[in-house]
Amino acid sequence: MNALGNIFWLLLGGILIALIYYIVGLLLCITVIGIPFGVQLFKFGTYALWPFGHELVDKPGEPGCVSVVMNVIWILLGWWEISVIHLICGIICCVTIVGIPFGVQHFKMIIPTLLPFGKEIR
Repeated sequence: MNALGNIFWLLLGGILIALIYYIVGLLLCITVIGIPFGVQLFKFGTYALWPFGHELVDKPGEPGCVSVVMNVIWILLGWWEISVIHLICGIICCVTIVGIPFGVQHFKMIIPTLLPFGKEIR
């Protein structure tokens, strides 16, 4: 069932979401300061390709001091808007019964995209 959900996810916009994450991640990796933020976007891009059957969870021993500081910088730089986009997409997907599983996947991405540092894909 996860494979079927992932296939439909890809066809209905998952590839576009992942592509946006990867492109912005590459742009951020141009500068040394942007590399940690680009790496987080690569992580989200990978998760956006195959969200069914996977989850973003806290790494063992997190949140640490560095993760908290980086999450604050992430929010102050305006990357919290990614969470708002997933909220809006989730609400739109949940309008129909068929779109509810896709809306749930968008809702699952809200907290990790708001506080990305210290997360891993499992």
